[in-house]
Amino acid sequence: MSGLCNAEKLGTSSPPPYLSLSQNDDAILQGVNYASGGAGILNETGQYFIQRLTFDDQINCFKKTKERIGAKIGAQAANKLCNEATYFIGIGSNDYVNNFLQPFLPDGQQYTHDEFVELLTSNLEQQFLRLYQLGARKILFHGLGPLGCIPSQRVKSKTGQCLKRVNEWVMEFNSEVQKLINSLNKRLPNAQMMFADTYPAVLDLIENPTEYGFKVSNTSCCNVDTSIGGLCLPNSKLCSERKDYVFWDAFHPSDAANEVLAQKLFSSLSSSASAPSPSLPPKPE
Repeated sequence: MSGLCNAEKLGTSSPPPYLSLSQNDDAILQGVNYASGGAGILNETGQYFIQRLTFDDQINCFKKTKERIGAKIGAQAANKLCNEATYFIGIGSNDYVNNFLQPFLPDGQQYTHDEFVELLTSNLEQQFLRLYQLGARKILFHGLGPLGCIPSQRVKSKTGQCLKRVNEWVMEFNSEVQKLINSLNKRLPNAQMMFADTYPAVLDLIENPTEYGFKVSNTSCCNVDTSIGGLCLPNSKLCSERKDYVFWDAFHPSDAANEVLAQKLFSSLSSSASAPSPSLPPKPE
């Protein structure tokens, strides 16, 4: 989801990318964006992108940021600032799309899905604990949307429909992450971790695009609907009206779709003190 959309909803500007900041930049006192394209919960995820910061790398960058803040305002004030900050985390889709679901990568061959979810959540638990140790208390983790309905997955279906099994896997992941977050909130003093279930909102947008002002949701504006690659390049063929499309490329929603989703997310969070419960996968027959 667009970080810019989220920042605007919070009444602030989008935080600058970590790697764009100089060593002594005062902007670190206002928030930093550590996101990295292709990154996942697992360090092996997105390895063929080469230049990406894994989630562990991003946490290391946060540690360095806190040290730099401490050098500016003192350790006690830095701790207070980090305790009171809100951490918006959205990660996990690459662990599926650019790892588990890729037939040429080992994780999809080595693990069953139950084993893979356990691997993801056990890693995520350690990452949350490390963030907590560094001072993070208010963490908002938004779950995964229906990845089986993104263009890169639809092309694997003979009929071009959503991949039901992939969507069921995603719902299992979301359910396990919320259990983890609930457990951490009980175990860790002053922890205020929240799970935001974006799955229903994204699915509704895909299934009923015209209700939100869109015309096309089963393919992308940038004509690159391939299961490997699929990023929009300068020589790619584009649609004539990008505002009509829910998806920009084979993986990512369009800016217009992100605006809709950001509004729905913040509306759901503001209407309840706790984030909504995640959609549950269907029980096996």
